[in-house]
Amino acid sequence: MVRKVLYCWLLLMTAGVYAIELPRASNVPGGVAIVELPAAQHQHPRAWYLHNRVMVIRRGERWFAIVGIPLGTKPGIHTITVKDGTREKVSFRVRDKMYREQHLTIGNRRMVTPDAKDLKRIRREKREIMAAFSHWRDNQQIEPVFSLPVEGPLSSRFGLRRFFNGQPRKPHSGLDIAAPKGSPIRAPAAGVVVATGNFFFNGNTVLIDHGQGLITMYCHMDHIDVEKDDVLIKGQIIGRVGMTGRVTGPHLHWSVSLNNTRVDPELFLPDTK
Repeated sequence: MVRKVLYCWLLLMTAGVYAIELPRASNVPGGVAIVELPAAQHQHPRAWYLHNRVMVIRRGERWFAIVGIPLGTKPGIHTITVKDGTREKVSFRVRDKMYREQHLTIGNRRMVTPDAKDLKRIRREKREIMAAFSHWRDNQQIEPVFSLPVEGPLSSRFGLRRFFNGQPRKPHSGLDIAAPKGSPIRAPAAGVVVATGNFFFNGNTVLIDHGQGLITMYCHMDHIDVEKDDVLIKGQIIGRVGMTGRVTGPHLHWSVSLNNTRVDPELFLPDTK
């Protein structure tokens, strides 16, 4: 009887590995390409795109590269480099996408046109954030499909071409979720805290490493309940919604980064259609 139970448990574990969920493919700037790799069945291949290591996941008998596509990418044929004992190129196509505009009015003019002291701080903080986004941690037990980190309506979608007080700025690199101040923010999947801080534009911020170059960022928090190197489980509270940094009201700005590329977080949520 014990042997039978153990055998059934092993079957369930094997089925769980083979049935791993993937984010939704969207081969557009700011999207995610899912590219099948010509790799040996039992050898974990490694892949790179634009000099950044790429997530590789086994599903069934096949290997797939999960590739983040930068917002500035031009449509056409792109290639990733694959190594699994040999070195070869694998191509995928990127199609065009036009994102809508968003015009916002910010009362604090320094948040639109920072002074020299602010710019020095911003450059220092950018280096810290980019170091977290470029972090790589090998993890074969990855969860590339997330739960929403806070309950609330999606107020500003990814990729919006933004204008602050009439001045053009970089496109929106995350997803804004409107929620009352103090609402709990939960880790959408297991991970490790790679950075926390109070930043000029982002306010109180947490960055979580989920493995294989998949990093999530949480901004404008009222307060932070975790520390760097904390190991998190899915659903664990990491802080509360606030309105620190450059904001027009309380909300969570949630960014998802894949191979050091900010991509649409909605592609990592369960498809509700």
